[in-house]
Amino acid sequence: MPVPPEPVLRAAVRWLERLPASGSTRVRALFTTHSDFSDITPTQYDAAYAWIQETGLLGEASSGVPLNCRVFDAAMAHSGAPWLRDADLLIRNPDELPEDALRAAETLGLAPEEAYAQVSTVWGKVDTEERSRIGSAGELALFELLSESAEGRVEHVAAWSDGYGYDIFVDAHQHSAHLEVKTTVRVGRLTVYISRNEYETMLRDPAWELVTVRLTPELKVRTVAAVPKNWIAGHVPSDRSARGRWESCRLDIPPEVPVPGIPSVGPMLAETAPEVLRGVSVS
Repeated sequence: MPVPPEPVLRAAVRWLERLPASGSTRVRALFTTHSDFSDITPTQYDAAYAWIQETGLLGEASSGVPLNCRVFDAAMAHSGAPWLRDADLLIRNPDELPEDALRAAETLGLAPEEAYAQVSTVWGKVDTEERSRIGSAGELALFELLSESAEGRVEHVAAWSDGYGYDIFVDAHQHSAHLEVKTTVRVGRLTVYISRNEYETMLRDPAWELVTVRLTPELKVRTVAAVPKNWIAGHVPSDRSARGRWESCRLDIPPEVPVPGIPSVGPMLAETAPEVLRGVSVS
């Protein structure tokens, strides 16, 4: 849903201010009969009440977070704004905030610097949730494909432990592959997060391979590719001293880097394996 108009945002704050002490019937009566609240119409109050229900704010009426921040966060998170999922790249300072975010911030009494901080927080939550959802779908989709296509044992080890440093184990014909799976639904951007455990597993395990799975919006496998180890090793951070150690990092992978298919699994694929596992895109 788009960012609500200014009167609805203000009405949302008024609802959340008064609901902990009074029921919705009494608060609605107050808004519709008292002159102090007549600057907002009954229809706008009703729209605001419906909105705080839809966004989950109604269930957090007693939260200790300032009301204006809670309403702003909800307005951004539920806006469906196309800029939000790439806010880490598009918005690097308060001057780059989009117009809808600035309007909402002004309505709710937030300075641009505060709004920028809130947008960063919202993006982090949305990005984490989306990565978890898409990542699980990609792992499962690749596991199912390999189970049907590889001649040997295929195990989804991440389903019971995240300590291996990889997600899927494949073993057949005296070959083994330990696949760390990273998934995206985006076409123009490939960003992955790698943990220290995954990276150190890569360094010591010759069977380890980073596999990227690109899904369709319906979460069907579109492409599968592998990222060379030497590229990963050349782009992770370096520990500058024994007192400082990175535990996870983000890698923005250029489109020309991934190698189509899964080279380490190639010798284990049945003749009937789908082309996507051999490096051919699914339209």
